[in-house]
Amino acid sequence: MRLEENARKSLLALEVPEEAKTGAIRNLELWLSSPEFKPYCPQIEWLLSLGAWAGLLDRFCQILPFGTGGRRGPVGVGPNRMNLWTLGASVQGHCTYLRQNFPLEKEIRVALAFDVRCFQDKRGNYNPNLPNPSLGISSKDMAQYAARVYAANDIVASILPPESTRYLATPELSFTIRNMRAHGGLNISASHNPPDDNGGKFYDERGAQPVPPDDQIMADLVDQVKGISLISWQDGVRAGTIRYLEEHHHDDYLSVCCAQSLIPPPRQEAFKVVFTPLHGVGSQTVLEILQTKGFHVIPVAEQMAPDGQFPHVTKTPNPEVPESMDRAEAVAVANQAHLVLATDPDADRLGVLIPNDMGGWRFVNGNEVAAMATAFKLDMLAQSGRMPGSPLVIKTEVTTGLITRIARHYQVQILEDLLVGFKYVAEVLWKLESTGSFGDVVGTPADFLIASEESHGLLLTDKIRDKDAGAAALLFAELGLYLFRKNQTLLQYLKGLFEKFGYFKNAGVPISLPGVEGKSQMNRMMDALRKSPPVEICGQPVTGVKDFRDPLGKLGPLKGITDASSRNVLVFHLGPKGKIALRPSGTEPKAKIYLEVATPPRSPGIADGLWQEEMAQADAWLGKLSAEFLALALKTIGLTPEALKGK
Repeated sequence: MRLEENARKSLLALEVPEEAKTGAIRNLELWLSSPEFKPYCPQIEWLLSLGAWAGLLDRFCQILPFGTGGRRGPVGVGPNRMNLWTLGASVQGHCTYLRQNFPLEKEIRVALAFDVRCFQDKRGNYNPNLPNPSLGISSKDMAQYAARVYAANDIVASILPPESTRYLATPELSFTIRNMRAHGGLNISASHNPPDDNGGKFYDERGAQPVPPDDQIMADLVDQVKGISLISWQDGVRAGTIRYLEEHHHDDYLSVCCAQSLIPPPRQEAFKVVFTPLHGVGSQTVLEILQTKGFHVIPVAEQMAPDGQFPHVTKTPNPEVPESMDRAEAVAVANQAHLVLATDPDADRLGVLIPNDMGGWRFVNGNEVAAMATAFKLDMLAQSGRMPGSPLVIKTEVTTGLITRIARHYQVQILEDLLVGFKYVAEVLWKLESTGSFGDVVGTPADFLIASEESHGLLLTDKIRDKDAGAAALLFAELGLYLFRKNQTLLQYLKGLFEKFGYFKNAGVPISLPGVEGKSQMNRMMDALRKSPPVEICGQPVTGVKDFRDPLGKLGPLKGITDASSRNVLVFHLGPKGKIALRPSGTEPKAKIYLEVATPPRSPGIADGLWQEEMAQADAWLGKLSAEFLALALKTIGLTPEALKGK
């Protein structure tokens, strides 16, 4: 079906790259004429009647990118939205990938998980009076649809029974894939994204997301999909290609998390922990773990029920955002609690609030969470003589350097410059498992102690290959209890780390360049900084530039598009005083500046006032660094911070 001339002219008149306009017209004509997209046509025709050209362009300009782990984005109509078609095409491509990877297997098996999301069009993008096949579709619905695609391809899909009220957290899926010796997995979740988003994230037989070049191979196979095979649920169950997950996998996951305990359990002590899953699945993992270990847990009652609309959460269900824990803080105040813990909807990230010195509560950012967790685990293992033979700590390049100083103090191996994403942590563990080394690091997975990411992600055991809030929550509860028994506070502990190892101030500054042209602007910015990096920033000489795409660097030549996306990171070192990293999103027109300022450890005998002044100077310098580098980066594409705010 050819678009009416007025619609074609209106789309072609938009000031965006030609490729986006022609792609939108081509995809619109396909969706309006193909029988498989007929259910979506009433909404498309309504948008056309409104003349919503920018919105139509955004929905139809491309197929929702298959990133390094899968697809994620707003649910809705069109190929650039998450819906049953984009999910089905992804699963169909994954089936081909599995067949190619396991050609001799008689039975290929996958495990499926899903979170609490349900699309209700909270943004009001569609006509509520017209048919909309995406409206009301839940993560569970999408997972069951995916199971039907796997089953149609003669791949066994193991999923929770339809009548089950349980969910699988992201780390629980990673564990379950390994526990049942499956060949892969799929998680239907948008993690901590807004309520109207959803996604599908794929896992390999190691319980991890695939890394380059495997992720590129899978992405290419997804792009080649021409049709989606599908059978009914009943036929899949009868054929034995749709099966139900056994309950023991959940119990085994909880046991592995509980086994990460470092200190004796609570003994009827008055130590109280407030917990909220922010309406996500953490009530079925973290809460059970803490209660099993004997902690006095006070749930935030109004946020305990799984609900994909997140009705009682301020701003966003993301424990990286302090406001998301405002109700938990109120419960903590009312109950005179000692610690607040929160998890995101798929229970892989951990948020933390601790009492401050003024009777209130203090948000602990992701870098501080990582440093406190690392220091506590290393200290407990060292004290008890349980340190393994070749102990290993892992962090990403953009996570605080405080962890490096802590690790070196305890004389453990430190991998401090991984790319962002726990799939790279999983790759290290797999290499240790298969070869006994990873670069300069030697050992086995049993030597692994902790991995962390600045975005509130922790991993404490090699039995799981993705970030895990379950064991992380237990560790933080035990840290709080350990200090409570010594009549010390969590804030004193954090301050003590700064004094012993140096004060680290870390911050992340987002850059958003909206619109179709935003991605090309982001590419131009990175190209300019690569070709002509700054020689000084804020009066401080740039002592080194690290380009993760450098083919002569540690990572070698690029392995494909997905590898190029993950490695699109520039780091500018400012001597021992700090560093700046710039990392664009691989699929969206935005980037993040990661800033770090560091001081030496507190000098013996230095007055409190002078130490406070030294930390305040570090804070102030970080603010100046942030402003100057943002202006410098935007200048490469002819923008200013003021102009960016107006976009």
